[in-house]
Amino acid sequence: MTLKKRYGFYGILVMVAVCSAFIGMFISSSLKMDSVSEANPFWKEGITPASVKIPLPGFSSLAREVTPTVVNIRTTKSLDGRDIYRRFEPPPGYDEWFDDFFKKYFKNMPEQDLRQRSLGSGFIISADGYVLTNNHVISGADEIFVSLADKEEFKAKLVGTDDKTDIALIKIESGKKDFPVAVLGDSDTLEIGEWVIALGNPFGFGHTLTQGIVSAKSRVIGAGPYDNFIQTDAAINPGNSGGPLINMQGQVVGINTAIVASGQGIGFATPINMAKDILRELKDTGEVARGWLGVAIQEVTPEIARAVGMKEPRGAMVTSVYAGDPAEKAGVRPGDIILRINGQEVADSRALTRMIGSLKPDAKVTITVFRDGRSKDLATVLQKRVDEHVAKLGKGPLKEEGAKDTLGLTLANITPQVQSEFNISEPAGILVTDIDPKGSAGRSQIQKMDIIREVDRKAVNSVEEYLSALSAKKKGQTVLLLVLRGSRPLYVAVDVE
Repeated sequence: MTLKKRYGFYGILVMVAVCSAFIGMFISSSLKMDSVSEANPFWKEGITPASVKIPLPGFSSLAREVTPTVVNIRTTKSLDGRDIYRRFEPPPGYDEWFDDFFKKYFKNMPEQDLRQRSLGSGFIISADGYVLTNNHVISGADEIFVSLADKEEFKAKLVGTDDKTDIALIKIESGKKDFPVAVLGDSDTLEIGEWVIALGNPFGFGHTLTQGIVSAKSRVIGAGPYDNFIQTDAAINPGNSGGPLINMQGQVVGINTAIVASGQGIGFATPINMAKDILRELKDTGEVARGWLGVAIQEVTPEIARAVGMKEPRGAMVTSVYAGDPAEKAGVRPGDIILRINGQEVADSRALTRMIGSLKPDAKVTITVFRDGRSKDLATVLQKRVDEHVAKLGKGPLKEEGAKDTLGLTLANITPQVQSEFNISEPAGILVTDIDPKGSAGRSQIQKMDIIREVDRKAVNSVEEYLSALSAKKKGQTVLLLVLRGSRPLYVAVDVE
């Protein structure tokens, strides 16, 4: 082959290769085919234009608007010197060194009048000087002083308190009727992730603003029966208590109340709507009267829901009905699951407590319960919740005894000897003396010294009755046990394996 023919042949090959490449690209583009190196990921990939920037909000205008409504609260409380002295009472046998040491320094204290001081925050909610704060800020105070942002100080009087929600209402003693007023918002519309700012007087330094977001809602921290806190990472420090939590519209959505001492960025505020529900009553009567149903309740677990034939866990399960109280008069029974109050859904046991607490004594209520696989409506009239009455309820233990069962429990009958040995008040039920951790009961909530009172809603008073009732359950089914732990009844669902 000549050199000319050879170059002509290679030229044809190059042209064919180039044409093939263009044809391939055209086909790939037409069929939307990706190359191996650019295969679509199996995750969702976000694409943010480089020009998009999310600016942080500015708080200066809000600070100027809201700060004048925030106050510093200073209280004093008188302490009898003898009360301090009694705190140093010596243990038996230590009178000599106690006399030599403590009496030397405190011998004059009984004649002294000591004063305890505390600091907190609050905010003005009316032009004539009503101030909203935390109950623990002014609790037990002999004198209350309120300082405004311009350092002007007034004496204040206590109007009303509610220790169940830690809310207090005080009033500035002044003839002024033009105090700056904070605007109250709607805490129910708050969303997680929303910007908020906390104002107050931390450590007595003066007015301070901190910013953060709503971290969570409806938090239960064990502060009281109606816990429903807003959680925020806006810094809340000692002295901030009682100050306002503000949304980006400058409206108060919460009252700064508590912190987690061992945590960073974990603060809690009482929703302002909870305060609004009781403010009028605090102003008019100085206290809050709440409804009382008269039941002990627990959460409905998925296991309990399956055991009673519910599709999903919801409502609040009744573990005890107190004699003479509204629930008993309505016909509520232990084992009922309260689904609705006056047609409003009960999400869980905490929700039921808040719902009943929001109603007034003598209020007529319709209780919808789940019993024996179907819903049933019951009617009653609420009583007034009285702390002394509540404290007396559920006093006194219960009982049990036996052998081993298929769930991994060792049981004993409650004989007079068992009653005496374990201080059991009445011989009803059977006593759990041991639990096999490998059995299904070992993975349940049952504990040693629990007293089993019922099996699937039927009372059992001996090991024989218990084993007979349990024998009716087949493998794969769930048995519902009513146990007594101390003075507290509790339903526990256990799978039969």
